[in-house]
Amino acid sequence: MNAVIPLHPQTAGCSTAPVIRERGQHEVFCGLTGIVWLHRKIQDAFFLVVGSRTCAHLIQSAAGVMIFAEPRFATAILDERDLAGLADANDELDRVVARLLERRPDIKTLFLVGSCPSEVIKLDLSRAAERLSGQFLPRVRVLNYSGSGIETTFTQGEDACLASLVPVMKTAPDAQLLVVGALPDVVEDQLARLLGQLLPAGTTLGFLPARRSDALPAVGPGTRFLLAQPFLGDTARALEARGAVRVAAPFPIGVEGTTGWLQAAAAAFGVEADVVDRVTASARERAAVALSKLRGALQGQRIFFFPDSQLEIPIARFLSRELGAELVEVGTPFLHRELMAEELALLPAGTRLAEGQDVDLQLERCRADRPDITVCGLGLANPLEAEGLTTKWAIELVFTPIHGYEQAADLAELFARPLRRKALLTARVAQPAAA
Repeated sequence: MNAVIPLHPQTAGCSTAPVIRERGQHEVFCGLTGIVWLHRKIQDAFFLVVGSRTCAHLIQSAAGVMIFAEPRFATAILDERDLAGLADANDELDRVVARLLERRPDIKTLFLVGSCPSEVIKLDLSRAAERLSGQFLPRVRVLNYSGSGIETTFTQGEDACLASLVPVMKTAPDAQLLVVGALPDVVEDQLARLLGQLLPAGTTLGFLPARRSDALPAVGPGTRFLLAQPFLGDTARALEARGAVRVAAPFPIGVEGTTGWLQAAAAAFGVEADVVDRVTASARERAAVALSKLRGALQGQRIFFFPDSQLEIPIARFLSRELGAELVEVGTPFLHRELMAEELALLPAGTRLAEGQDVDLQLERCRADRPDITVCGLGLANPLEAEGLTTKWAIELVFTPIHGYEQAADLAELFARPLRRKALLTARVAQPAAA
């Protein structure tokens, strides 16, 4: 990372804490999964996966069956002839794209999404995207990125997608704040209202990704950008290469994180802290009242995070500092210390951190620790439940709106719910014995 506007000096927490680094067997969805939320966010885009039938099944099962609406994603399936080199994959791809765009004139941006099979046969989708853009511009822009699951975690699909948009963003010479990361529309609207009240008059506010291709924000030396998601390292580097400067901040999760995020945005444009306090007062109060009703359920509960989405550290900070939970282990697929500096400083000193995954070793530690809640992927949840451990599906934390003041209690509820379920099941099992 290059120039960064600091929020405050790092003095405590886990800023310099040792990290368990593991490189072994791991279980996680691939980057193609990001299409599930990206195709809903960018409303005139289409995501064409160049992959196998397995890729098609993954996306369809992750997105669910859409009966009443035509989805804006599909798979151009590589079959045996493509893999064996008996057919020209580029000719086939051109034919599929032409037919798709003829059928769907509403598409303004087409993403060619690489997969493990397309990368194995060395299909150059970047050149294909350039060729197809030349054919279909200005009506349709064709971009490409990799959603391959080889040595990546699934949220990196969004990072790769947003990074592919940066080169086609126009140049902006004027001062602006850019919020980076796909957020549900309701959350984006809430944060936009608060930022609109904080930023000086004349300051442009943009979001990446934009909801429509014609609203793609510009970027330049006058741009300050805030990451809304912690897994956007490649996108941050691409923006910095265009002259933008990252504003260092915690992530807008929970009351504390959202306030720190807004304070950092305000400070980057010379707005005093008391203005932030005044603008956010009612939202902070509502969130605090809502959280107070759930604190009793989570106070003192011991939580173990398996690595999954890179959201683990901000969520762990929220659970610990605002709800009194005890962090047994916080695992994350990749620990980007610069992007996480503000978050690491807020974690309790002595928190056990793990980067990467060796699932067998982590299972051994989890079983030895016997946490009250284990946050893990779907593949581990049922076996651990069978062993008597209460689990929370990590994927739910990605698909549920959790950012901002209004969603803080919803995030806490996601962790209170499995504890409540366990208490009910335990009570039911105990009733026959008592009788």
